[in-house]
Amino acid sequence: MPTAREALLDAALGALERRPWSAVRMADLAAAARVSRQTLYNEFGSKEGLARALVRQEADTYLQGVRRLLAAPAPPERNLLVLAEWIVTRAASRPVLRALLTGAWDERLPSPRPARAGARPAAVPAQRRADAGPPAPGELVAATAACAGERAAVCELAVRLALSHVVAPVVPSVEWPGDGQCAEPDSWSPITPAMTRLIETILSVETTSPRKIIP
Repeated sequence: MPTAREALLDAALGALERRPWSAVRMADLAAAARVSRQTLYNEFGSKEGLARALVRQEADTYLQGVRRLLAAPAPPERNLLVLAEWIVTRAASRPVLRALLTGAWDERLPSPRPARAGARPAAVPAQRRADAGPPAPGELVAATAACAGERAAVCELAVRLALSHVVAPVVPSVEWPGDGQCAEPDSWSPITPAMTRLIETILSVETTSPRKIIP
């Protein structure tokens, strides 16, 4: 049974699939989570506090997934390849995570800032952590790499290769419509087989080179 906080965060994520953050109403979220509006404000303090908690949850859930994948009983280079594929696929379906990893926030998403200096600390410990603000993309990449221990450098390489696909995906072919305008590609498509092979080749070089650098 989810806690009231978990139910409210799930309701907020669900609402973002249907409308921009500016149109999300706190009363609707409380109703969807089957809690009172007072409970919502007790947990998050404000809509901005809820936004910070939502973004923090996405970052935490992402890092939990990273740790799980890197701990799998497989050759390290295989785990890194799986991690790269997972990052691209997950970013395709989770716009808040995509924004966290790339810094590309759009008008539909919450883009919370840390709580203002001198603000009264939140009563809920989890909210106090969220109020510190979301991690920057570089911080999240560094945290991802740190999960790989002694292979942090090559893990960071895998992550940055994956994010390059998220930012500028490989588009095998683009049709030109009759009006002369370039058709819009599927900007957040899952990782392609060609990209997977490229990452696998680069990681193979990186993990087997005596100098531990790409020649």
